[in-house]
This record gives sequence, C-alpha cells and structure tokens, in this order.
Amino acid sequence: MPLRETHAPPAWIIAFFSTGGIWRNTCNGQVMILLITPQSKGPEFAAALLAATSQETHWAQNLQEAATRLREQTYSAAIIDQFLLETEPEESDQVLEHLGTAFPVYVNFALTGMDRLLREVRSALHRRKREEATARRAVAEQMQSEMRETLTVMLLSCELAMAIPNVPSPAAEKIRTIDTLARELRLRLEVN
Repeated sequence: MPLRETHAPPAWIIAFFSTGGIWRNTCNGQVMILLITPQSKGPEFAAALLAATSQETHWAQNLQEAATRLREQTYSAAIIDQFLLETEPEESDQVLEHLGTAFPVYVNFALTGMDRLLREVRSALHRRKREEATARRAVAEQMQSEMRETLTVMLLSCELAMAIPNVPSPAAEKIRTIDTLARELRLRLEVN
C-alpha cells in the first residue's frame, strides 16, 4: 500500500507520548510533611524534619487541625502521634480517610528520640518514592499497551478499508493519512 510522505505529529501527541515530562510536572509539586502531635516540642520536631529532609513541615497539634490541613494540602508524609490515635479513635479515622497520598508514619513520641524519628521519616519518604516510581512505570506500561492495541486495530482497519473495491480517492487519501499517523505513533511507542 503506497503511503504519503510522513507528517510531523501535532504537539499534543508528542507531549502525550513523552510521559516522563508529564509525570515529573504532575508529581513533583511542592513536597510537604505533616507532623501531628500535641507535644510541646512539636515546633522543634518540625524544624528538625525540615532541616533533615528539606521538606516544608507543618505542625498540627490535634487531629481536627490535621484533618483540616489534609483536606487543604497534599503531603508526602504524615507523622502521627500514636497517643492521639489511641485517645481519639473517631478523629483518627477521619484523619486516616483524608491522608490521600501521604505516607503515614506512626510514632510514639514518649519513646522516640529525634534521631529515630528522622530515620523513620526518611525511610518512609524513600518507600513512598519507590512506590510512586513503581506506580508510574505500571501506568506508563499499561497506557503504552493499550495504545499499541488501539494502533493495531487502526492499522488493520485501514488495510481492510483500502481493500474495498472502488474506494473514492478523497476517502483513500484520508485512510492513507490515518495509516501513516498510526504507524508514526507506533514507532514512537516502541522508542519510549
């Protein structure tokens, strides 16, 4: 089947198949930590977390304030005082509902020192980062698989349409254009 010269695909198609840029811009917004504890040393803990992780850290003194902050902002991690979970179970459930993508870190501030807190938070942030990367790869692979299937169907449909006798020239030209674009998209998918 003769094909026309190739055309450059529209910018939106290039952007769509360049998933790395889209993910980076979407997922790498401002990263913050929410510290939830009634401890009077809350501001000190928040300052230490900021210094250790370079992530803005907000302090909520109670679960109601934490739930409000979680509804208003997106956090990478939520450090939750176990004391609050045990003493306020209903409010705890509400906070857990609003965690969103925040990675929960449960800490007993009565027993945990600053060094251990920082280790646990760093570990949680690394786990979250790995899980996000895995999820991104899975989504990208799924999208590429679905696009390959769709492109295969388009290419087969173009071949079948061109096999019909007496296809009008304008229609045949459009079919060839669709075929060319579908082949270009398939090549881009194979490169990515």
